Amino acid sequence: MATYLALGLGTTWLYDVLPLLGVIVTGIAIAQFSSLQHEALHGHPFRSRWLNEALVFPAVCLTVPYGRFRDTHLAHHHDPNLTDPYDDPESNYLDPQVWAGLPWAVQALLRANNTLLGRVVLGPILGNLLWLRTEALLIIAGTPGVRRDWLLHLGGLGLVALWLGWAAMPWWAYGLAAYLGHALLKIRTFLEHRAHQQARARTVVIEDRGPLALLFLNNNFHAVHHCHPNVPWYRLPGLYAAQRAQVLDRNEGYVYRSYAQIIRAYLLRAKDPVPHPLMPAGQAPLPTAPPGVAQP
Repeated sequence: MATYLALGLGTTWLYDVLPLLGVIVTGIAIAQFSSLQHEALHGHPFRSRWLNEALVFPAVCLTVPYGRFRDTHLAHHHDPNLTDPYDDPESNYLDPQVWAGLPWAVQALLRANNTLLGRVVLGPILGNLLWLRTEALLIIAGTPGVRRDWLLHLGGLGLVALWLGWAAMPWWAYGLAAYLGHALLKIRTFLEHRAHQQARARTVVIEDRGPLALLFLNNNFHAVHHCHPNVPWYRLPGLYAAQRAQVLDRNEGYVYRSYAQIIRAYLLRAKDPVPHPLMPAGQAPLPTAPPGVAQP
């Protein structure tokens, strides 16, 4: 209710009073809405799937159909595939052989995208371009369910269009707000997973309880979420506190104190290489979709 209220105020009264503030509030609400979609696909707050999906049916985020988010994210939860450029739909790594064949300008762009600042500024554009290209190829190939989810998404976009036809905020400003929402989400996904020989050690914990943790609905306790994907967001901090030693032993100490620590360390410096450091060049399977296509 608070998220929908923020969307409503940001696109109407706040935009009328101070357009920039309206765009900022709407962008924050869009990021929060994505976090709520994440809860819905994991079975919250209701036991009924259709009720959960009805709550997040409007296509507030514009470019990601809920059904596609659901299916790709649940595939991402198969931990043995985490970070794999081909089998993990949310991987930000590339096959080293693919990386070696890219033009230097593209490599430079992807290197910049691997800093936190680059991920926030460039990530929404690169992520959406790769995502939409991949989805178009799946639709052309007739992949089951993809066309249906995009048709449903058009219905959700229709609701957003009806609202914006009445509200003060024009489409171009809403596009800026959506860009901001995607940029905020890039902070969450920046280092959620790392390349590691052990699947259990690939997922991070960020011990943050501030505004970003609320915006991401405690998904910063990401290792806990991967171990207990059906636990609702508000129980993750308590579960982590009760099992902190075990969680950090399991993920081999992949932990940060806060998002502030991450910003200081990686704002202008890449944490990871773009090519997957544990994948020998030339030994990957043939891809069925462009590699390294993370959620936008």
